[in-house]
Parts: sequence; C-alpha cells; structure tokens
Amino acid sequence: MMNKDYGFGGIMCVDMETEERANQLMHLLQNYTQFGLMAVSLGYYETLMCCSGTSINSGMNDEEKALAGISPGLVRMSVGYTGTLEQRWGQLEKAISRMQEPGLFGKNSKCTERSMSVNRIS
Repeated sequence: MMNKDYGFGGIMCVDMETEERANQLMHLLQNYTQFGLMAVSLGYYETLMCCSGTSINSGMNDEEKALAGISPGLVRMSVGYTGTLEQRWGQLEKAISRMQEPGLFGKNSKCTERSMSVNRIS
C-alpha cells in the first residue's frame, strides 16, 4: 500500500473488543478477501495481521493491557507495499460488511453496527 504523501506501508489497528471477533475478522481478511496473512511477527513486505491482545502482548497481565488500551480483540495490521490503498481499503470494508451477516460464525454471532463501523481518514 502506498500513500503518495507518506510512502509505503503502515501499521493499522482495529479493536474488535473480543478475541473471538478479532479471529473472525482475521479469518475473513485472510481467506475471503485475501487482504493479508495471519502471523506472529509483522515485519514483512506482504500485509500481515495478528491479535495483539493475546499474542504480541502476552507478557502483560490483564491490568497492564487495560492501562495500555489493549483489548482482547485488538487486531494489528502491518500493511505491506503490495496492492493499492483502494484495494486494501475495499478488502477491509468487504470483510467487515461480511461479519455483519447473521449466523456467519454460528448462532448469535452477528456484530453490531456500533462495534463494526469503519471510517476512512484521507
């Protein structure tokens, strides 16, 4: 991804509030929209993502995570330099829209509009 004003790559976070919803979003981003790959390390030229609330910050206790603003559903994405900003943004919107479908991940799994809104800042 390249932004002409800032260059290549970038880190983006999406707070899904729970680990379950974070994993559901990452599953859709990897397997449904081909946005990126789930990984434990974010250093690569491809787009990578991980659930920081349970992986990267595993050395912190729950209180320390809360103080740092890290929820169990925090998804960190290292946006690679493949593809365009428009492609990546469209893939993210498509996955989030798909998460709002009732029953996609089992009974009562529909995400609310409040918890799933995405706003693009240009």
